[in-house]
Order: sequence, then structure tokens, then C-alpha cells
Amino acid sequence: MSRVGKSPVFFQKGVQVTLSPTNELIVKGAKSTQKVQLRSEIGAEIQEGKVQLICKVPEAAAHHGLYRALLQNAVTGVTTGWTKELMLNGVGYRASVSGKKLELNLGFSHPVSFPIPDGIEVKVDKQTKISITGADRSVVGQVAAQVRGFRPPEPYLGKGIKYSDEHIRRKAGKAAGK
Repeated sequence: MSRVGKSPVFFQKGVQVTLSPTNELIVKGAKSTQKVQLRSEIGAEIQEGKVQLICKVPEAAAHHGLYRALLQNAVTGVTTGWTKELMLNGVGYRASVSGKKLELNLGFSHPVSFPIPDGIEVKVDKQTKISITGADRSVVGQVAAQVRGFRPPEPYLGKGIKYSDEHIRRKAGKAAGK
């Protein structure tokens, strides 16, 4: 059995968790609604303020902790949401939001335009700090990774797009010859 899967998922009064007949947990909160599709071998007991996932067969123990973590992420997403912060480092690197598009100037000969998916909110501070917020943790992480992928940080000068908590290992430049 999974140690992670054994512990229940607690939720606040503003969150409503229901189990559909198709073994799908529906989490409704103030921010949005999230769905977690469970395997048929994993059940759920919904009680006042908590959900306990139950392994019906021993073969499903490998997925027990996974679905508990997915449910916890959904509960956190509908209550507080998920946020990823990106920083732009480089001369002339700028970001701005216009409508449902994120416009990036990253030193290319053309500006990069990224369409913002539904359910995701993007804010730009001081043209170099991008904040990506949403209820679904996987979508927030995927959007942040796609934006970072336009110009990943390089190890010599540190130019590029990096996560705010990411440390870039710097390399020494060429040694001067005789």
C-alpha cells in the first residue's frame, strides 16, 4: 500500500466534492471546477470535510498515491489556485499581455506571440516578470514550460527565460590565450 494514498484529503467548507457514477471525482470551489478520473480499482469515501481513497485490489496500490496527489492538487487548485513565476533576463527582453496573447521580445528578429489557454491568467510586472496562474496545476506548469522553451536560460551570460526559483549554473567563458 502507498503511504501517501493512506492519508485522507481534507477540504474546506467552500469546496464540494462529489463522486459520479463513472468513478470521477468532481471538485467544485470558489475559483473553478476540477475533475479527477479514478481507475475502476480505486474507490472513494466522501465524508464531512475529507475524502479517503480506497484500494479495491492490491494491483492498484501503485496508483493509490498518484490519485490521492491528483485529488489534493485539484482541491488546492479550486481554493487558492496554482502560480508559476518566470523572469526574463537579457538586454531588450520584454513581455506584455494583449488580449488573450502573451507578446514576448526575446532578441529574435520577430516578436513571439503565445496564445493564452482558457482557465489560465497571465500577468506581467515591469515587463520582465511573468506570473502564470490557474486552477489546474498541470496546465499551469505546461504553459510555464512552453513559455520558458522559447528562450531557455543559457549558462554563459544567464540570458533567457527562467523560473523565479531556478538557479542557473554558470560556466566560465573561454580562457584568454597567449
